[in-house]
Amino acid sequence: MELTGAEIVVRCLQEEGVEFLFGYPGGAVLNIYDEIYKQNVFKHVLVRHEQAAVHAADGYSRASGRTGVALVTSGPGATNAVTGIATAYMDSVPLVVITGQVSVPAIGLDAFQEVDTVGITRPCVKHNFLVKDVKDLAATLKKAFYIASTGRPGPVVVDVPKDVTMHKTEFSYPKEISLRSYNPVIKGHDGQIKKAVQMILGAKRPMIYTGGGVILSNAAEVLNKLVRQLGYPCTSTLMGLGGYPSPDPLFLGMLGMHGTFEANMAMQHCDVLVAIGARFDDRVIGNPEHFYQEGRQIIHIDIDPASIAKRVKVDVPIVGDVGEVLREMLKLIQASHEKPEPAALKTWWTQIELWRSRNCLKYDTSSLLIKPQYVVEKLYEVTEGKAFVTSDVGQHQMWAAQFYPFDQPRRWINSGGLGTMGFGLPSAMGVQFAHPDAAVACITGEGSIQMNIQELSTCKQFNLPLKIILLNNRYLGMVRQWQEFFYGNRYSESYMDALPDFAKLAESYGHIGMRIDKPGDVEGALKEAFALKERLVFLDFQTDQSENVYPMIPGGKGLSEMILV
Repeated sequence: MELTGAEIVVRCLQEEGVEFLFGYPGGAVLNIYDEIYKQNVFKHVLVRHEQAAVHAADGYSRASGRTGVALVTSGPGATNAVTGIATAYMDSVPLVVITGQVSVPAIGLDAFQEVDTVGITRPCVKHNFLVKDVKDLAATLKKAFYIASTGRPGPVVVDVPKDVTMHKTEFSYPKEISLRSYNPVIKGHDGQIKKAVQMILGAKRPMIYTGGGVILSNAAEVLNKLVRQLGYPCTSTLMGLGGYPSPDPLFLGMLGMHGTFEANMAMQHCDVLVAIGARFDDRVIGNPEHFYQEGRQIIHIDIDPASIAKRVKVDVPIVGDVGEVLREMLKLIQASHEKPEPAALKTWWTQIELWRSRNCLKYDTSSLLIKPQYVVEKLYEVTEGKAFVTSDVGQHQMWAAQFYPFDQPRRWINSGGLGTMGFGLPSAMGVQFAHPDAAVACITGEGSIQMNIQELSTCKQFNLPLKIILLNNRYLGMVRQWQEFFYGNRYSESYMDALPDFAKLAESYGHIGMRIDKPGDVEGALKEAFALKERLVFLDFQTDQSENVYPMIPGGKGLSEMILV
């Protein structure tokens, strides 16, 4: 059966079981769009900007565990998509992004809407392809989905010239794919796992440090069993929240730059540290020179060998899928006659509880102004902790992480590695498509929301009942906080002058807008909004402009050099 390249693209997406394709049409991909029009197997979601297409595919992927797919045209379509691709790359999110390209004979001749998409995206993709022959198209797409979703996940770009979408060839979609140069290790080394278990059971001041790899490998259940079996303290990075239930007493909260005092101090003073699907990045441990201390032993589990010992020297490296390794560990721990020393563990927990008693997340609850922390706390209460929460980047992101205690994986969707403003709204759209009956809240700031606010139009077209929680302090909040702390209160270009009336702006898109000025109205507004299950509600909370995120570790400092309230 001979098909055109455009027909092949559509058939491949159908073969992969794609539910939603997020995209924006243009000249180089019109043949593909014509074939999309003729089918009804998957649904195309028309966004209003290509960056939003990739963010929406990203949000869909993070919330569902499936590979997200986006389609954009050549030139500016591809360059607009780069921020979304880089966001997914930094957070290891499996995406396949199909980009249009000028016809093969025109490549390199500065044709209309031509860019070197492969060259531009090479630093921020797991892999990319330029398909110059229609005969290679089906196999290339199969490779793209395989590479994106296996090993350490990530985005794969497939650049398809327009004439390739017109040419015909016999269609055959491979059922399986094997790449000689790509064989990710899944099973951890038995000897290393045994060595790690001995070290863990012999610990006197243990600490379990988890990251986004726990979420990506669907390892939350086995992590929970391991932590509870041992009774050890557990912390998480921003990306790992929900991997272990935040309300559980064994959980010390998020660690790092805006992490809890108890989590950071336990990281510094433990004698055995088990790092699971985390990479010791700068926002987690600060300066590595201030992190390493004599006597600490580190076990590091990660599917990506390049992430192990990249910033911190480790004693027991284990390359493998986090879930597979933890299951083997749990078997050995349960079968072992050796048990953690109760007296030492009790002494360690006594110290942790002293650190915890500092109550580092306290804030002024008597203020006549709306405190952003209070809004997030009330959001948690109103949603009973069951919402999917996306965020943009800044102070509001940290408050969401601190004050919405996630107890399940894939409920917290945010841009951790790249820190992308404009991520929150389109990613929330992707989450809502993945879970149409769920409550989805986007916590954002007045700076971030304006970067992709045009997606309110997409939400109207597809009747997405998102709840937008704007913590509006009329500043680029995190920029202002740094300027206050480190730049002598010189607020250079951080004040957001001439802001729109967000409630009216939301109404102009056909949604419901609310402005909330008083603390006493916060809970009622949230209840009213979530009662409107079929409408998008934009809640503009006028929050205290002077509020800062605490605790905070200044850049270049160590975990024990925290600024507390």
